Amino acid sequence: MLRRAIPLAMGLALITGTPAGGKNDDVPYWATIDVTVANMRVGPSREYRIDWVYKRKGLPVKVLRMREGWRLVQDPDGDKGWIAARMLSREPGGMVIGKGLAEMHESGSVGSPLMWKLEPGVVGTLGDCVANWCEFSVGKRSGFVEASRLWGAGEP
Repeated sequence: MLRRAIPLAMGLALITGTPAGGKNDDVPYWATIDVTVANMRVGPSREYRIDWVYKRKGLPVKVLRMREGWRLVQDPDGDKGWIAARMLSREPGGMVIGKGLAEMHESGSVGSPLMWKLEPGVVGTLGDCVANWCEFSVGKRSGFVEASRLWGAGEP
């Protein structure tokens, strides 16, 4: 009986264990799309069908799982799928969310001078976040935006 139990336990561990190519201890984490065109597939291989095509370099995504050169990601709209790891970067990025224009201030305070107003959907580079304010750059424009208005800020 014990001779049968050991191979069965080993087989079950192989099936349910973390796949090779990445430890899932490191997830979730934020990433950005690092190419001008990225395909999101329904499974972790080129043989799975394409569900979405992203054409926004710098779009932030949340990495939920890793598997052999592929990452299960969630986009700002909540859609999930697999993207090849080589198409992603760990460079922090953010996307303006919510209703109405988001204010970009000179420093991390509502009382600081207003520099720009950003529409929902604007994508930029995310800097440090302190006391609910994040450094945020869009092209040559930079300032501070409330963290609650940025998808990609805070803990994933």
